[in-house]
Amino acid sequence: MRVLMTGGYGCIGSWVAKQLIDHSQDVWILDLKEDTHRLDLLLDADQKERVHFVPGDVSDPDVVRGAVERVGATHLLHLAGLQTPTCRANPILGAKVNVIGTLAVFEAAVALKGQVERVVYASSAAVHGPPEADATGPVADEVRLAPLTHYGAFKVCNELNAKVYWLDQGVTSVGLRPWTVYGVGRDFGMTSEPTKAIKAVAAGRPYRISYGGLQDLQYVGDVAATFLRALTAPFEGADAFNVRGAVVPIETFVATLREVAPRSAELVTHGDRQLPIAPDLDDTRLDARLGPLPRTSLQDGILETFRRFASLHEEGRLDLSDLS
Repeated sequence: MRVLMTGGYGCIGSWVAKQLIDHSQDVWILDLKEDTHRLDLLLDADQKERVHFVPGDVSDPDVVRGAVERVGATHLLHLAGLQTPTCRANPILGAKVNVIGTLAVFEAAVALKGQVERVVYASSAAVHGPPEADATGPVADEVRLAPLTHYGAFKVCNELNAKVYWLDQGVTSVGLRPWTVYGVGRDFGMTSEPTKAIKAVAAGRPYRISYGGLQDLQYVGDVAATFLRALTAPFEGADAFNVRGAVVPIETFVATLREVAPRSAELVTHGDRQLPIAPDLDDTRLDARLGPLPRTSLQDGILETFRRFASLHEEGRLDLSDLS
């Protein structure tokens, strides 16, 4: 398996790269620029030599196809995308990267059908709007999708296009819908605040999580492993799946952080605004098709993240610019 990633220098991509390298595989990353600051938190110098930078714009179909061909990629992991704040501020740019970029990846898979076996791509829980007023229990994969943001709408578009590529061209694909991913390297995006709270405590700084309510907290190592499972598990067709972690009130996250690092009681506060995305998603179909999947407990995930941040802080390598 030769994996070409887009968006591979992001948080999830860096963890996927780590896990591929842990299994003695190289990885190729297509991006506009080489930015290894998240990889530096996870890999040593020898390991980083197995990560190969491929310069290029994901929204340019010819560039993407050329990169896939040169690398000889058999599996495409498409993680590139602009998140909610950027898509809100500049919807045209958001569509260029999130929608045209996804089409470019699928077009490369069509053009190189004998080489490329599968496309796995990042969708998002943002394809779901708030739960219906009379809804009970977790929200299934296949409910009517009703996003309230441009970002979520772009992700819905990608899921629908992926199905058309299967119907028209036979391109197998899996889309995954993460929610609040937390862990080392998560430093940007609407749901990065729980991770920033852990980082702030490791640095002895106060931090306020701006929202509250229920959260689906997913440890980044588990999310990366799920993307890898989607690349390798037996699968044919095109489908998109909810991803589920620990669905808890934000108070539970804060209380668990307090158990891991008691000084957080004086440092971390939170709001009460529920984010406008259904917080309780059903991942039964994902587990049935690709499982069993890794599930790190909330306490273990917070503990591992805190320990790594604390170690980086002691080494003078903890970037705190995202806390300002």
